[in-house]
Amino acid sequence: MADVSHRPGDIRGHPDAPEMRDRYARMLQTRGVAAVEELVILAGIWAAVSAWTVHFAAARPELAITNLVVGIALAVLGLCMSMAPERSADLNFVVLLMGAWLIVAPWVVSRNPDTGPILSNVITGACVCLFALTAGGLLMTKRKGATH
Repeated sequence: MADVSHRPGDIRGHPDAPEMRDRYARMLQTRGVAAVEELVILAGIWAAVSAWTVHFAAARPELAITNLVVGIALAVLGLCMSMAPERSADLNFVVLLMGAWLIVAPWVVSRNPDTGPILSNVITGACVCLFALTAGGLLMTKRKGATH
């Protein structure tokens, strides 16, 4: 019979302690990725409502629809990725492309866009690209750490 005499609340001698420590370390490694993906959700929501908050929905309805569709897609992708950050590596590329689309959309979708839509889309798209690259970098760092 093993000696299990220890202080109450001390689990160092517990047989599952190493496994619990490893699981907790893995969870902490993906927590940063989930936090970045939650920022993608916020950027997607902003892109979806930006046409009405920056007031270009009436003047540029085609850009408003583009932003609405891309924004909803970004928010849904960000939600899915934040729920399973360890599986989100492939979707980061899609988020990066959507961010790039937001940057160029004012010139591709509408003719002679105003400053408001340009600034809104370029800043939002740049943030989305930055979030995707950051999450991708965090996932690559996590994978390198797991192989060593």
